[in-house]
Order: sequence, then C-alpha cells, then structure tokens
Amino acid sequence: MTAISVEGELRGPAGEHGIDVRWIMPDGFFEIPLDAEDLDETAAQLMQLARDVMPEADFDVQLQWAVMCAAHYDSIVEAGVQYAGFVLTEVEGTRCTATVTVSMIDLDPRAGSDPVGFMGSSMRHLDIGQVSEIELPCGPAVCCVGDRKGGLDGSLTGSGKDEAVRTSFIQVQVPLTNGTAVVMEMGTPTPEGWDVFSSMFAGVVKSVRLFDAEGEPVVMPG
Repeated sequence: MTAISVEGELRGPAGEHGIDVRWIMPDGFFEIPLDAEDLDETAAQLMQLARDVMPEADFDVQLQWAVMCAAHYDSIVEAGVQYAGFVLTEVEGTRCTATVTVSMIDLDPRAGSDPVGFMGSSMRHLDIGQVSEIELPCGPAVCCVGDRKGGLDGSLTGSGKDEAVRTSFIQVQVPLTNGTAVVMEMGTPTPEGWDVFSSMFAGVVKSVRLFDAEGEPVVMPG
C-alpha cells in the first residue's frame, strides 16, 4: 500500500484551454477498464480483470465476478467516471476494500470568481458530510467527508451474500480555470480500513498535477 507504481491521467475539453490532469495511484490497485470500444472488448477486459483479482478461483467464480462488475458498468460510465480502481487488502486480520474514482464535471456558471466557495456552500447545503476548503499543490479545492447507505456484493463479503452496508467516503473537487472541475472520491464499506484508506487517498489527492495544452505545469489560482 506504500509503493507508487501507477499513473492516471484524464484530459479536459480539447483546444487551447484543455487541461491535463495527472495523479499517482498506490501499488495494489486494480483498474476497471473504461476505454473498451465495444461490448466484446469490455467483456474480455473484465474477465481478464477477474483473473488478475482472483487468480486461484475457478472459472465460474471469475465469471460471476466479471458479470457483477458488468452490471455496474453502465452506471459508472453514465456518471462520467474516467478512472475507477479498487483495492483488496487485510487490515489487522480483516479483509477490507476501497474504491477510488476520478471524473470531470462542468462547473456551475453561478460559481463565478470564487468556485471553491460556491462548491463548498453547495455541499454544505446538501448536508452530505463535513465540508472544508483545502489547499493542494495543484490549487484550492473542496473536501467532503461523509457516509452513505448502499450494498456490498456477496463476492466481497464473508458470508457470500449481499449485505446492506454504510460506505464512508472522502470526495475532493478541484475547480479548473476552463470551466470544469476534477472530482476524486474514495469510498470504503469496511470501517476497519478507514485509517489506511483515508491516508492513502490523501496521498493520491496531493499527487494531482495539472498541465496546459502545451504540456506546461499549471497551478489553479487561489
């Protein structure tokens, strides 16, 4: 969970105001394929992911896991997620899992000259968690720490059955000068891993770097 090995990247709107966003993921994360050109390629990539995640499982278990991923695939794509990864690890003898997603959204036109303040106020109004404004190496951002109700698939539970769970999350939004914002979120349904995963995610967020259309590093104004 400490070695750095994977670099993620997404690009903002094309043209002279495009912004490249790059970040570093810790070793041990499995990336969910989101760039397949058709359903056959998607199915093949998900099966390969199942083999990588569960190399000792038999084919039927791997297939069931791939089908489970495929069932959530459309919702991930429709949400505008451009990177999705997850990790499975043990924390003090307990099997824990966390997901990290990265997406890019359009800024609300009402954000004006203080997008961080506007985004922070909007989050507080939604009452979805504890909101704070933070400074990152790439510029100012808004952070929200909270919980949401959801479900955990049986393939990830000790009982083998689907379970209703509470997912704790950290979401960070970084407004960009081209009218978009980068949204990064870490979520885990396993409270035993919260300290490990939240510390890991803090490192991921701090690793974000921005580059303009010419490849020059940029920092968003405060």
